[in-house]
Amino acid sequence: MNREERQRKIESYGNAYHLLTEALRGFPQEMWHYKPSPSEWSIHELLVHIADSEANSFIRCRRAVAEPGSAVLGYDEAAWARQLRYAEQSAEDALELFRWLRGNTYRFIKTLAEPVWAQTIVHSEIGTMTLDDWLTMYEDHVPDHLRQMRGVVAAWKASAG
Repeated sequence: MNREERQRKIESYGNAYHLLTEALRGFPQEMWHYKPSPSEWSIHELLVHIADSEANSFIRCRRAVAEPGSAVLGYDEAAWARQLRYAEQSAEDALELFRWLRGNTYRFIKTLAEPVWAQTIVHSEIGTMTLDDWLTMYEDHVPDHLRQMRGVVAAWKASAG
């Protein structure tokens, strides 16, 4: 990835909380627990997932910088949602945790020297990832889930007739 592309991705990454909260204003809160099917997540559950994913991202980024080549673990997202009872957790707390973690990491990665971006971690499911790969993965994480949330809203509206 060249420096200009990285800078664009860093800024997009840093804008994710704003992007998320702006989109949430358009999703009626009374439907945040609506699930299109038992196997799909509600908007509420997606918000808690985003916070948990960001906590993992926070550690992965720091490992790539502080301990290049070290291992990081994947996790079973569906099991986390079920066993950690995402539907019962606070969406507001999840949003605040996401805001803090993403903002902290955004400010950190803006200061990294060019050679650091080639450093790696070894993900238990994906394999070797550079810090650039990490950025690409997490820069798209919130937009990807916003697309999913829009689908939940569409299903909710369709079910309401």
